[in-house]
Amino acid sequence: MNRPAIFLDRDGVLNSMVLNPATGRMESPLTPADFQLFHGVMPALRRLQKAGYLLILASNQPNYALGKTSYETHKTIHQALVNALVFAEIHFVRFSYCLHHPRGLTPGYSHACECRKPSPGLLLQARDDFSLTLADSWMIGDQPTDTQCGRAAGTRTIRIVGSGSGVRSVVDAPDSCADYFARDLTEAVDVILGAAARQATHTPSLSHDAGVDLVPHGPRIVMKHLHGLQRILL
Repeated sequence: MNRPAIFLDRDGVLNSMVLNPATGRMESPLTPADFQLFHGVMPALRRLQKAGYLLILASNQPNYALGKTSYETHKTIHQALVNALVFAEIHFVRFSYCLHHPRGLTPGYSHACECRKPSPGLLLQARDDFSLTLADSWMIGDQPTDTQCGRAAGTRTIRIVGSGSGVRSVVDAPDSCADYFARDLTEAVDVILGAAARQATHTPSLSHDAGVDLVPHGPRIVMKHLHGLQRILL
């Protein structure tokens, strides 16, 4: 059975990065007010969902480990994403966050782990849990760690290099692990669906299963640790 998925990084792919005055760098949202989805994200996700891909978030979120935000802030920002997806009737089968950082400050989260990208741990766990075909799956991210993760897991990879991700151009962002570059998620989806159409031309029997909706009649967050992974499921 062919069961492909789209793995998506969050910050710089679904939502904009923000300037952290303390570091002078573009980083993940530090407050719920900072969380702003990019224009065109929901239609792009809807196209992937309609094409039958399972949608899975795979995101490094070390701000709690680094002492930059509280755990409650992390949950509130996540809930803002969930609310937008539910309103748009877009279903992710899993939201996987690695909250660890090897140089963190928060006890229990400040160590090396198998789930922090570029390690493929998040993708391999999803492969095992959902019986995914990783060779037909894609990893979309805006950092080299994202494409390195996808390459290590055996997926195809797309690097977002639009200005909203904090990356100015392909020239400024060489990446040997990126199979494709795209300016935004809309363009990345064009690449994926174009590749699927070409493959279908050579393999007429190819089909995709519909995405599995794990959302029970309204949003609900269940949190648990599994193999060092902070997983948030709906």
